[in-house]
Amino acid sequence: MSSYSPLFDPEKDGPVYVRDLAHARERARAVHAEKGRANIHDRDEMIGAAYSLAHVLAGLLDALDAEEGRTP
Repeated sequence: MSSYSPLFDPEKDGPVYVRDLAHARERARAVHAEKGRANIHDRDEMIGAAYSLAHVLAGLLDALDAEEGRTP
């Protein structure tokens, strides 16, 4: 069994603070565009892209939940 660190651990990581759905959508698009240019053959760039995209996805999901009146 190998040791690893997950991108997201629900027991340690709480909800991402997002002002509103429009902001979360704008941020997700910006990060997606930026990280889409990362070099797929560069391990560090891929780790950074994965982390950034996971973070904005969590924020987008939290914003959607808030929009629907659900607690993230």
